[in-house]
Amino acid sequence: MSESTQAPWWKGATIYQIYPRSFADSNGDGIGDLNGVLRHLDHLQQLGVDALWLSPIFRSPMADAGYDISDYCDIDPLFGSLADIDRLIAEAHARGIRVLLDFVPNHTSDEHPWFVESRRSRDNPKRDWYIWRDQPNNWRAALGAGSAWTWDEHTQQYYLHLFLAKQPDLNWRNPEVVEAMHDVLRFWLDRGVDGFRIDVIHCTGKDPSFADDPRCQAGQPLSDFNDQPYSHEVLRGLRKLVDSYPGDRMLVGEVNIRSTERVLQYYGAGDELHLAFNFNPLDAPWDPVLFRSCIREVEHWLQPAGAWPTWVLSNHDNVRQRSRYQGSERASRAAAVMLLTLRGTPFIYQGEELGLEDAMITAETRVDPGGRDGCRAPMPWQAEPPHGWDGTAPWLPFPPEADERAAERQTGAANSMFALYQRLLAARKVSPALHHGDFEELPSHPEVLAYRRRSGDDCRLVCINFANHPHAFPQSGQWQVEIASDGDGEGQPFNGNLTAGQALILRPAEG
Repeated sequence: MSESTQAPWWKGATIYQIYPRSFADSNGDGIGDLNGVLRHLDHLQQLGVDALWLSPIFRSPMADAGYDISDYCDIDPLFGSLADIDRLIAEAHARGIRVLLDFVPNHTSDEHPWFVESRRSRDNPKRDWYIWRDQPNNWRAALGAGSAWTWDEHTQQYYLHLFLAKQPDLNWRNPEVVEAMHDVLRFWLDRGVDGFRIDVIHCTGKDPSFADDPRCQAGQPLSDFNDQPYSHEVLRGLRKLVDSYPGDRMLVGEVNIRSTERVLQYYGAGDELHLAFNFNPLDAPWDPVLFRSCIREVEHWLQPAGAWPTWVLSNHDNVRQRSRYQGSERASRAAAVMLLTLRGTPFIYQGEELGLEDAMITAETRVDPGGRDGCRAPMPWQAEPPHGWDGTAPWLPFPPEADERAAERQTGAANSMFALYQRLLAARKVSPALHHGDFEELPSHPEVLAYRRRSGDDCRLVCINFANHPHAFPQSGQWQVEIASDGDGEGQPFNGNLTAGQALILRPAEG
């Protein structure tokens, strides 16, 4: 049996992130919802993705766009109902698309019944479900929230929150919390979800001594570097539960520590995360030195450990790749070639396949306390305003060029960004080298990144020219251009040259 037939689905998959409130609106209230996702499953099928991940859709007061959950086992009415998510899971599965949900284990909403109970009195049975102290330390919260401790007048103690004050942290050292959260996973696994993206999993373990940290003194939030052994115990429990279900259910974790060596620890001995996000490319401009060093670091740490990498260039928390690349479509196209050919599981954020940029957000249109609205702008489906968002105006303004970038304009257009992603995903699917193969960096000019992917007899070369001028890239043997980021020369013999900003996938010439 070949490696690719043995490998779990998530190793060869391409996963598409949906930010539901900005994806598609089915009821005209200006906010995307589950039935909006359902209506556009054909878009994902046409694109060729293998799985979708939904950002949080659970009941929430929406202080942090749904990452403040008041009921883990119900859908917020803004997005629909349990019947809607059941239908979405069934329809996605019917199209061969798996479904991942966002699991937020570190904190709940302060309106969750557990916390409402916890703050009733110091001797409430749920008091110890959260972290209460008489004296605060110097820990800082993320999202500009200041101290990670908030005073509760009623019970005369402080509670811990690594994010907003409306997001109190759960106490994972309490076995009742562990069991309650395991029940949440069971609830969704029983409904047929294929896995979970786990939010800030590295934050669940806390320093039991509650020592001050000099980095917090300097203003850095604890969530940027919190890295405690107990988080691994939490993860092993989650993994064991998920592994007890049939069908290769999986966990991909947000370990938002900017160190590949530290992130590797969250794979455990194959008993923690299946995949962990690799965040360094999310910050990077389009630069060959940065990408080369990032790829080398991932290969250096993960490959010997047998840990499978992930690649992601945009998400709901970061500036979109095209905006980071100074609006360059050429760079975004080359980046798509790279994203979908590196060794590991690629994640595509909604709208990248349309080449969207961040929307212009003003003080009047800003919604998010962390200022992350630009990348969360609504997807333009139709060229004519309101771009498929009928009814109330959407909750955020549209991205630039919404008419030209609309899905309607790009699907079926020969050399659109959407067509490039389609070709890349189709090429990935038929090439064992691209989805499971070994990776070897090739010698090249510093402005060109080149590598070989190989699995058995199947081989591909990928060469990416970061420069604004052509580069020679001579190769021995006969090669054919399978995919070109600009569509130029596909199906033709490779002539040994890369045009300015061009990225190519080469396959051995037939004959």
